[in-house]
Amino acid sequence: MAVAKLGAVVLDCLDPVALAGFYAGLLGGEVEQQEGWVDLTGVAGAPLAFQTAPGFVPPQWPRADASQQFHLDLTVEDLDAAEKEVLALGATVLEAEDRQRTFRVYADPAGHPFCLCAC
Repeated sequence: MAVAKLGAVVLDCLDPVALAGFYAGLLGGEVEQQEGWVDLTGVAGAPLAFQTAPGFVPPQWPRADASQQFHLDLTVEDLDAAEKEVLALGATVLEAEDRQRTFRVYADPAGHPFCLCAC
């Protein structure tokens, strides 16, 4: 029997409104602001939330001495089309050289790694 259920995946960042806007552009949904906290609502899957973290330092990928901490796998139908859209939203490429793989790795504007997967 489960002890708990997943309430939300919360990402620390310097600017939660801006980061929520990035994910709203990527996943859809509405940005709902509270003081120091932002929810992304109306999105299928686990809820995403964003909180202000003064002194936030983005994770590094791939580095054993500066762990990525976690990442999101986002399923898409067309990797090339999705890549164009996430880059236009402000993502950066971390690893996408192998165009034959079924996934590519990016960072959101705050530096959190995420994968686009055609799996």
